[in-house]
Amino acid sequence: MNPILRLDHVCKRFGGVVAAEDVTFSVMPGTVHGLIGPNGAGKSTLMNLISGIYTADEGTIFLDEQDITQKPSHQRARMGIGRTFQTPRFLQRSNIRDNLLLGTDLHRQVGYLRSFFGHGNASFDEELNELLQFLDFSFDWDDDISALAYGQRKQLEIVRAMLAHPRIMLVDEPAAGLNNKEIDDIMELLRFAAQERNIGVLLIEHSMDMIMNICEEIVVLCFGKVIAQGTPMEISSNEAVIEAYLGRDNNA
Repeated sequence: MNPILRLDHVCKRFGGVVAAEDVTFSVMPGTVHGLIGPNGAGKSTLMNLISGIYTADEGTIFLDEQDITQKPSHQRARMGIGRTFQTPRFLQRSNIRDNLLLGTDLHRQVGYLRSFFGHGNASFDEELNELLQFLDFSFDWDDDISALAYGQRKQLEIVRAMLAHPRIMLVDEPAAGLNNKEIDDIMELLRFAAQERNIGVLLIEHSMDMIMNICEEIVVLCFGKVIAQGTPMEISSNEAVIEAYLGRDNNA
């Protein structure tokens, strides 16, 4: 089985600052892949390189074995790269239904207006109801998106990304600011995306409990370099990771 996403010796510099140096890893379909490291390690830079917000200075990025290194972000989205952000991004003056309906445009490629006037809405409702089973809150479709609490908006942003039927989802700190129940719902959504939809998930998260519970593989960054890759068990016992990120118990 070929990886959905592959980074091959990717580098990015901002003046004299090296944000990514010789980064190589891959994400397989149907798996959740963690990306961790201390603040400033280069995690968000890599997300921006993969999604096309930044262009790599060196190296190659492949999506389904196709070189996308020079492709603009909108083409990468059309090809199957979905993304969520640490702070949810919605159309603040639109209602909840219309915001979620936007997620179907990339998959069906029919545009917002055709979606709005009923093109394929029955299919949208069926799929959305399947995804909403993981969320333990109710809302009125006609409410403005701003009526939802922060944690609810974070969950719905993942739902919207899944409605686009991506090949891979880049998920940036979904647990930040959430309570335990909301975090559990997020993990169930991501497991469903990987196991039932065969979506690759690349997850940035500071919650080590979440990372260790949901990820099959973990990449650890430090100052733009990959210092370790492996399973949660391998990462938790890796000396370089303990020194750079997880911390060492000096009383041990």
